[in-house]
Amino acid sequence: MTVTTTSPVFVTARYGGPEHQELAERPVPEPRPGEVLIEVRAAGVNPADVKRREGAFGNSAPMPMPMGLEASGVVVALGEGVTALAVGEEVLGAPARGQGAFASHTVLRAAEAVRKPQEISFVDAATLPVAGTTAYDLTHQVEIEAGQSLLVLGAGGGVGRMVLQIAAVHGFAAVGVASAAKRELIEETGAAFVAAGPGAAEAVRDLLPDGADLLVDLVGGEPLRALAPLVKDPAHLVSAADAATATELGGAGRERSEGVLEKIVGVVEAGLVDPHVLETYPLARAAEAIARVEQGHLGGKIVIVP
Repeated sequence: MTVTTTSPVFVTARYGGPEHQELAERPVPEPRPGEVLIEVRAAGVNPADVKRREGAFGNSAPMPMPMGLEASGVVVALGEGVTALAVGEEVLGAPARGQGAFASHTVLRAAEAVRKPQEISFVDAATLPVAGTTAYDLTHQVEIEAGQSLLVLGAGGGVGRMVLQIAAVHGFAAVGVASAAKRELIEETGAAFVAAGPGAAEAVRDLLPDGADLLVDLVGGEPLRALAPLVKDPAHLVSAADAATATELGGAGRERSEGVLEKIVGVVEAGLVDPHVLETYPLARAAEAIARVEQGHLGGKIVIVP
């Protein structure tokens, strides 16, 4: 039997642009106490991967820095003290610090990993630790009731689409603001569509003359400032894209809730939310997968399958 001692991992050699990215080899990681080693079956690609590579979240990580923030796979080794999971179990979660998801093997924190139900594919599961949990938190951080209105800025992306699907489950009257190309995707969820850009605020006012009960922001900046006056209560503005502007306007950034990954897994398992994976790429083409996300204007998720 051949024992694998090294495995491929996609890294950035320094902070900056995509020219610093490369596929490298590293020793198969060893799980520390409280961690599990998994054989990665799928890894979701997110705009946050690009921001992290560019140094938007800090620039002190050791280089080369493994990339990727969410993964699903099979447990192949247990760190000291891990008793809740077993070798051979299928799980999903966020990689431990410094590990990265774009790899053949990675390490998860056992306490934060969630078992993958058989009803959810590895590919769909890999979209939930980042995008799925974000969508869930954004629709639950401020509680509104069935029949009340939800306005989503940037509704055409992977997170936005899941937000609208969760809104449909709760019976919210949802309005999605996105590029014209996303009209069909948004209307498929039961939400009303408004084209982004000049005139968006006026179009939203026509649909919601009394204002929105909750504004979920996935864009930030000036588009957020233009729509912020439309929310009835400024405290009911929640942003996953621009916490600083949201706070300035009286709202807040996204707050991660306890047990959120397990909650969104349950929602997807029940068939109430579809992550809508558009394309998958092998690990050798990880740069292409990241470029697709970096270009923007996607209506769903991109996933790397090692």
